[in-house]
Amino acid sequence: MNTIKNILAISALAMGTLTPMGSFAQTMMDHGKMDMSQASASMTDGEIKKVDQSTGKVTIKHGEIKHMDMPGMTMVFTAKDKSLLGKVKPGDKVKFMVVNEGGKMVVTDIHPAQ
Repeated sequence: MNTIKNILAISALAMGTLTPMGSFAQTMMDHGKMDMSQASASMTDGEIKKVDQSTGKVTIKHGEIKHMDMPGMTMVFTAKDKSLLGKVKPGDKVKFMVVNEGGKMVVTDIHPAQ
């Protein structure tokens, strides 16, 4: 009987610890704060980690994306046009523009930084 109580107590403790994490992540990515319009979009610095020409996906380690109130991180984006990805390769320092299109983070421009 004590074993069941211990398991329930540990489970309750674990749930109490993990629940705030979801709330924290939601706050970090509060889409209500993001200006999703292309008019306010600006170029962001990044480094290419992976390019998948066949799927049109690119993984970029980037700095803060100010017009989306997004902190720097590494994430996968979809290219608006797969031909954009022919300009870059892993390891390249880049400037890129990303916008929200239908809930997807879409790269609309990308080129090697100069």
